[in-house]
Amino acid sequence: MSESTRATGRGAHHPVATLFRVPPILDSALLTGWTRAATQALERHRAEIDRINVFPVPDGDTGTNLLLTMRAATEAVLRVLRDNADGPARGAAVVAGALARGALVGARGNSGVILSQVLRGVADAVAAVVGPTPAGAVLADALGRAHRLATAAVTRPREGTVLSVLGAAARAAAAAGSDRLDDVACAAAEAAAGAVQATTGQLPELARAGVVDAGGLGLYLVLDALAGLVSGRTGTARLPATGAPARQPARGRDVLVAEREGGSPGYDYEVMYLLESPADERMGALRGELDALGDCVSVVGDGDGLWNVHVHCSDVGAAIEAGLAVGRPHRITVIRFADQVRDALTAGAGETGRFVRDRAVLMVVAGAELAELARSAGAAVLERPRDREVEACDLVAALAGTRARHVVLLPGDGELTAVAEQAAAVARREGQEVLVVPTASVLQGLAALAVHDPQRRAGDDVVAMAEAAAGTRTGGLVVAESEALTWVGPCEPGDVLGISDGEVVVIAPDLAVGGLWLAHRMLTAGGELVTVLLGEGADDALADGLAADLRRTHPEVDVVVHRGGQTGFAIVLGVE
Repeated sequence: MSESTRATGRGAHHPVATLFRVPPILDSALLTGWTRAATQALERHRAEIDRINVFPVPDGDTGTNLLLTMRAATEAVLRVLRDNADGPARGAAVVAGALARGALVGARGNSGVILSQVLRGVADAVAAVVGPTPAGAVLADALGRAHRLATAAVTRPREGTVLSVLGAAARAAAAAGSDRLDDVACAAAEAAAGAVQATTGQLPELARAGVVDAGGLGLYLVLDALAGLVSGRTGTARLPATGAPARQPARGRDVLVAEREGGSPGYDYEVMYLLESPADERMGALRGELDALGDCVSVVGDGDGLWNVHVHCSDVGAAIEAGLAVGRPHRITVIRFADQVRDALTAGAGETGRFVRDRAVLMVVAGAELAELARSAGAAVLERPRDREVEACDLVAALAGTRARHVVLLPGDGELTAVAEQAAAVARREGQEVLVVPTASVLQGLAALAVHDPQRRAGDDVVAMAEAAAGTRTGGLVVAESEALTWVGPCEPGDVLGISDGEVVVIAPDLAVGGLWLAHRMLTAGGELVTVLLGEGADDALADGLAADLRRTHPEVDVVVHRGGQTGFAIVLGVE
């Protein structure tokens, strides 16, 4: 054990003149001071904890998540104290309850969820006190409760994680053999320090990286903050030896293939939401359903019908629907690992890091190629499922996943506009400002995105996007499968139909001729730019030939060609 770790031992916490010192008590002032000291410790060491975060997902945000969760708890206590400045509701039970609920509501990531259960253990233990009870016994009871709650919350607990550190602290507190709060707190902190250093040898992922568990280290700091406060130790705690990662935590798309808890395959999203449900007996079934969808599952409650749900998965809609089956999900947060915004600490304190940027544009598209095209233009993207229609819950999750305070939603389909408005209404109730710009096609969405300027006033920007979308005429080519009578005459199977504004306007013998004829017709009303989206399976030569013909016949028009990968139309044209 390093010298810094020995400094966390019980003897190091006692100042010299302690013979007649009054034993500290677990009252509201101490709880408030502990929260403040723990927050300061996490602020000092956030970057270090983020740096060593390699398990369960190497996304480098455990320190950030712990800090934001503790800040949420602190804000909840301050609100209670402010609202009851002249009232009686300022006792330890009230403050501890506010801490627990604030942490539950503001919990970020797995580490934040576990921290919320530590504070709930404290709240439950304080609330259970009847008559004179030694403060040390209350803390030991609190840590024991916290360990049981946290372990029950995780579907597949493993040794070498924050749960191991919490368990070691709880056992040491129970075995301290003292009723004094300082003795029990110091014993718990010392055991946590040792357990943190042991995690490297307990978990293969940590051993390969040569680091200790990031969540466990954060918990040690929280417990050490209490030990320092009640023992009178001055100065700041030094971290146990943490190690240095053999490689930096994965970034961007590497996160998708990083090892997950239990060696399960990678998932694309982290989904979290609060769930209002009085049905405690159904939470086990919810955990099982979420575990079938992904990993890193935790479902924790406040004992009064409010639950915090966390899962890593790829089917965001299914994760939210599982919550809908047992209660009312709200404050939905979805993070796409590949696009995760790292600097969560720049968010407004009132939202406890829920929003990490001011503005975003969300586009709904069909297919990976269109999704990549939209992302390259700066949009957040929801890919339409191939086997079902887009539902409001899908859009709500995607809106939350932007983590932007103001979002412009581009549905890309006239029939999806009503669903988009429903989702926007839900998001607004959750504090996110969402405006739907009706777009009947992905090309109208791309036109709107092309004029988006985040530096422009939000209202002016939306007007410009709406005007660009409305000024884009779209059409597409399909191959007739049967005889039919159209507005421009009869067609036979194999004929190429040019469709614009929902009507057949051209019948052509092949795709090359049909594309040119349709473009000529759409340009009769004028235009400066023709965008060509090549459908799934269409030959690149088809679009190249069409672009060459248009540049020859309409030299005043710019032509842009992209692979769209759409399945409904062999070619989609947009004229602006």
